[in-house]
Amino acid sequence: MQIIKYPSPGTWKQLLQRPAIDKTSLLEQVKIVMDEVKLNGDAAVIKFTQQFDGVVLSGMQVTEDEIAEAVALVSDELKKAIRQAAANVTLFHEKQVPGIELIETMIGVQCWRKSIGIEKVGLYIPGGTAPLFSTILMLGIPARIAGCKEIVLCSPPNKQGKLHPAIIYAAQLVGITKICKIGGVQAIAAMAYGTATVPQVSKIFGPGNQYVTTAKQLVQQEGIAIDMPAGPSEVCVLADETANASFVAADLLSQAEHGVDSQVLLVTTNELLVTQVQEELQKQLALLPRKKIAEKALENSMAIVVKNLEDGIALVNEYAAEHLMIACKNEDVIGEKITNAGSVFLGNYSPESAGDYASGTNHTLPTNGYAKAYSGVSVDSFVRKVTYQKLSKQGLQNIGHTVVLMAEAEGLDGHANAVRVRNELGVRS
Repeated sequence: MQIIKYPSPGTWKQLLQRPAIDKTSLLEQVKIVMDEVKLNGDAAVIKFTQQFDGVVLSGMQVTEDEIAEAVALVSDELKKAIRQAAANVTLFHEKQVPGIELIETMIGVQCWRKSIGIEKVGLYIPGGTAPLFSTILMLGIPARIAGCKEIVLCSPPNKQGKLHPAIIYAAQLVGITKICKIGGVQAIAAMAYGTATVPQVSKIFGPGNQYVTTAKQLVQQEGIAIDMPAGPSEVCVLADETANASFVAADLLSQAEHGVDSQVLLVTTNELLVTQVQEELQKQLALLPRKKIAEKALENSMAIVVKNLEDGIALVNEYAAEHLMIACKNEDVIGEKITNAGSVFLGNYSPESAGDYASGTNHTLPTNGYAKAYSGVSVDSFVRKVTYQKLSKQGLQNIGHTVVLMAEAEGLDGHANAVRVRNELGVRS
């Protein structure tokens, strides 16, 4: 990790820039795949699955027999853990469903808003270096609670043309309606455009590598909604002298092992802590199976020493981390001062991995500084908010003069007339 001491606020924006990716050639490669899938459907998907994943698929949809086989392969202990996590995620997300409140803005003028689930949604679940079956809980559960009628899941197959058993188990547990063995750009294209096997969806969710992210951004330009812009995973730890160096190092590594392009950031008021964390990083790295990935990610990472906690809070708000951990005394007070973060973890006993798996909050979060403007996935992500209004005869008379005056002032006499004819008829009747 690069160590930076007491940077001036004027340098923060430049200092906190994420590692840049050359998107020119990336965009061209992704577009070639997208265009061919749009044109040739399943045939193109099978072609690119052989090219990129090294497997020839006889069928892209997971069958009932494959589901039964996969469920049997998952240990009872892991099934129990997945069910516990699913229960917590369900409980947290069920509380996000709003009731319908009828508001009378004037006598005889009633307005209300109703949440309606998006009918068809697509979930992308990475399965390359790590089969992220936990993400199925984070996306499938709020989709089901929202009332989505069709939930399509795509995940890349292994060399035997199969999905990880835990991915299939989690998918059937949360009510996914169709599971497909498709990964990468071709999966995003299939869900966006539709094929004979994969239904076209209205919104696509889920993390992925730079190719998947670029594909999602491209289909968004064509009218297919996506959950949010996203980049490599990241964590920021804000720590003072009360932080435990072993805990901090473990939290940094839990994110660094995601991928070589992940970034971790330590912001602290205590220089000694930086030395202690570095020592702990080396100890814990030696025990990690994904050591090489984590080491590469640490090359993109920094430890920043600030003069005081106020500077630290301002700096992490500028960074707008996907995951922000506060390892300080008075963590609740500090938490209230955080304005930009995907998800906040308060205190020494709130590891980021708890939120990734089982605390109940959603782990699909904005990265790359997008937490300044975007929220993480919730039930709201899977619904449309439709407004309603109902006016009685008296209500239209009460509000009519206001509408007519405003419409005439805008030069839209047809709008004004739609009120006049009703009120005039009402007077005569």
